[in-house]
Amino acid sequence: MKHTHVSDVMTTNVVTVHVDTPFKDVVETLARHNISGVPVLDDDRHVVGVVSEADLLPKEERKDLYYDDHAQSAFRGRRHRSERRKAEGDTAGELMNTPALTTSPHHNLAGAARLLARHKIKRLPVVDEQNRLVGVVSRFDLLIPFLRSDDDIRDEVVNEVVVKTLWESPRNVHVDVEDGVVTLSGQVELDTIIPVAASLALAVDGVVDVVNELTYARKAEKYPASSSIPW
Repeated sequence: MKHTHVSDVMTTNVVTVHVDTPFKDVVETLARHNISGVPVLDDDRHVVGVVSEADLLPKEERKDLYYDDHAQSAFRGRRHRSERRKAEGDTAGELMNTPALTTSPHHNLAGAARLLARHKIKRLPVVDEQNRLVGVVSRFDLLIPFLRSDDDIRDEVVNEVVVKTLWESPRNVHVDVEDGVVTLSGQVELDTIIPVAASLALAVDGVVDVVNELTYARKAEKYPASSSIPW
C-alpha cells in the first residue's frame, strides 16, 4: 500500500525569520502573514528554533512589572529562567524555543500528527538530513488524506488489502465505504485473518473508521508451546 508522507502535504513556501531578526520585525512578520509562529534560521538555513506569539508576550508582561517592585520580585521568583530571558530578548535568537521540534519529509502523517498532539503545537518545520528547512506541515495538512473520495478508498482496500495482501477474493470479502468509514463483510478462510483485515484497512489513507463484520470458515490450528511444528 502507498502511504502519504509529510513531503506530499507540506507547504514549501515558508515564512521564516533569522536569528538576528529584531523583536519588532518578528511581530510584524506574524501580523503580516496572519500566523502564530515561525521557524528561526541561521545563515545556512538550518532550523535553530521556533518563535511564536507565546514567546513574545513576556515582553509586554514585563512592562507592568516595572511599576511594581513586589510583582517584579515575584516574576523573578516564579517564572522559569527561559521566560525571563525571553522578556529581555531583543532578537528572534534570544526569544525562540530551542532546539526546534522538527520532522522529516519522509515521515508518515501519523507520526507527525502524534508530535503535534503530544506537544500541543500547530505546525512543524520540515528539515532534510542536514537540518535545513524544506517546508512546514500544519494540523490541517495532516487532514488532507481524509479528502479522498469513498470510491478511491474502496478501490485501494479491495486491491491492496483484500487481494494483494490477504489473498482473498472480492467475491468473498465485500468492501463498502461511506463518508470514509469502511465496512468489511463476507467470509474469510481463517479466524486469524479477521483482525488483520481490519488493521490493514484502517491503515489506508483517508479511512475514518472500520466496521468489521467478517466471519470465518474455520479456526486456525494452534500448536502447544512445548511441541514442535511439523514440517
